Amino acid sequence: MAAIRTSTRQRVRQNLTAHGFLLGALLCFGYFSWYPMVREVVMSFQKTKRGRTTWVGLDNLDRIVQDPAFWQAWRNTLLFTVLALLLGFAVPFVVAVLLNELRHAKAYLRVLVYLPVMMPPVASVLLFKYFYDPGHGLFNHLLAGLGLPTLAWLNSSTTAMFSVVLAATWMTMGGATLIYLAALQNIPGELYEAAELDGAGLLRRIWHVTVPQTRLILSLLLLLQIVATMQVFVEPFLLTGGNGPEGSTTTVVYLIYQYAFNFDNYGSASALGLVMLLVLAGFSGLYVRLSRSAD
Repeated sequence: MAAIRTSTRQRVRQNLTAHGFLLGALLCFGYFSWYPMVREVVMSFQKTKRGRTTWVGLDNLDRIVQDPAFWQAWRNTLLFTVLALLLGFAVPFVVAVLLNELRHAKAYLRVLVYLPVMMPPVASVLLFKYFYDPGHGLFNHLLAGLGLPTLAWLNSSTTAMFSVVLAATWMTMGGATLIYLAALQNIPGELYEAAELDGAGLLRRIWHVTVPQTRLILSLLLLLQIVATMQVFVEPFLLTGGNGPEGSTTTVVYLIYQYAFNFDNYGSASALGLVMLLVLAGFSGLYVRLSRSAD
């Protein structure tokens, strides 16, 4: 009987210790993650002026919707998302397939591909800003060497957004490439051997073996990249100052930054943040539902 009591006390102590560590993690997560979200929702219905806070209902939402910059920011953000997915979703997968097919120097090439991820984001962006320099930048130097016309890159409304997307893709593609490569290496080799016996070439093996076997990873990274690209801020802020030529690189997150820190309007900033939260939550819910129906 005494042994049972001792064992019970030990289990209780162990559970209390485990729950204590878990409670600390939950408190930190709640304070630094959930509390700001709840606070943002509350502030989106408030207006603060001269230290006095008043409830204004949907006035903040009505104010940002009537702002022409609101619609331009959403158009730019959607354009960035589409371009970033065309490059940032497809290019890492192609690079991972090529690395998986190589027989030599795999480790060195993986380090080379992942190297931009290890660089500080600010350093990477400033490096590309030097490359885009219209006078002595690397990209215009290469174009001139090939006999092609040089581009204004960040100084033109037609090329500014593409320039931002190119820099963002180079900065982040290494992580997605390694994830794809890990998924490719888990595909049984017998499937490729059977496809080769059936006369399937490289493209047919990729389409009929690689893509179906990595569909879960592809779907997950697609969702994560859409959520990440719609919250882009660092690249346009450092490359073009945020707005860019004719407002061509103003994104939703940068507009939130302007409302809060340039216009001192935290209510409108919170309202716009709430709109983005609802848009991303709605898209994520729709995506999960379509994924389940496809299964």
